[in-house]
Amino acid sequence: MADTLILRVQSREGTQRIQTSRTESTEIFLEKVCDAFKVLIGQFTLYTDRAKTTVIKQTRKPISTYKVKHGDILLLVPSESNFLSPNPAAVDSLCVVEDSIDVFLNKQDGRIERAPDAKSCQHRQREKCIHCTPLDPWDESYLKEQNIKHMSFHSNIRKLTCGVDKGKFAMLENISCKIKPGCTEHPPWPGGICTKCQPNAVTLNRQSYRHVDNTSFENSLIVDRFLDCWRKSGQQRIGFLYGKYEHHKDVPLGIKATVAAIYEPPQVGSPNSVKLLPDENADAVTSVATELGLIRVGWIFTDLIAEDLSLGTVKHYRGMQTHFLSAQECIMAGDLQNQHPNACRLSPDGHFGSKFVTVVVSGIVLFICSA
Repeated sequence: MADTLILRVQSREGTQRIQTSRTESTEIFLEKVCDAFKVLIGQFTLYTDRAKTTVIKQTRKPISTYKVKHGDILLLVPSESNFLSPNPAAVDSLCVVEDSIDVFLNKQDGRIERAPDAKSCQHRQREKCIHCTPLDPWDESYLKEQNIKHMSFHSNIRKLTCGVDKGKFAMLENISCKIKPGCTEHPPWPGGICTKCQPNAVTLNRQSYRHVDNTSFENSLIVDRFLDCWRKSGQQRIGFLYGKYEHHKDVPLGIKATVAAIYEPPQVGSPNSVKLLPDENADAVTSVATELGLIRVGWIFTDLIAEDLSLGTVKHYRGMQTHFLSAQECIMAGDLQNQHPNACRLSPDGHFGSKFVTVVVSGIVLFICSA
């Protein structure tokens, strides 16, 4: 139709195409802008061009009053006190609801007590010296002595907050490879990019801590029943682990996932792969688990290849010389961890990492991979 107009509204968040007509009032047009950018009237100013010469006001006058043409670019500028997207740093740490295990560990002292040394300690019983002073939970020599490969997540938090400022400026930021919004020196991406708005460089490095230090099952029958399908059909299986997070006393400020049940969703298995199907009972399973005080703590899958059927042995090919997880399994594990973020008061987003564990049943070894 001749009266139909498509106007492009440009903002620091991107550009939206909005359909209107020459006789449509600016009041209705501004409501469409609000719906497109998820903002409220009064949180922005709309100009007819990038030079900001004329402001489009909320009236009953038709949009044609401002002499806009089909395909014109309008400029949306947020007000100083209201931003189009919430500021991540504005997330109040008091509003973050952490898991009960995190609340418990936050209240613990965490330091590793040491008994007085008979040879080195030359002081009275209630006094302390450098040979018997409690160690920090991230002490490298202690972790190496106890054969602990990674410090716990809460030990890492204590390390970040142990300074004079007590962690006032400590912040755990999630990695983001998105274009930073708000740059006014050029058109929005992909129309332009500069060093101010381009993502930071990503450096691969070994993680020094882990969110979950151990995974255990309440009894062996849980895994035994899960393996029955493979024993009978030779097809691989996937299951979700339901249980709770508890204090792992073998690691300073450690966390362990205790599994009470395995739920097997609808799936189609084969000797080499598994395909998950839509699950109509997912909400019901979550509801029953909640009533029992259980949450989804991870997932488990089999990768078993029979070696000798008469002896019941299987091949073992995962390890340091080959691989622990394939690329597809890493992507699957990462996707599930993104679906189960870990609430954290030190993160500007309110969450950091994940406690969702991955358990692989392969050969004679049961691999457990945590975040």
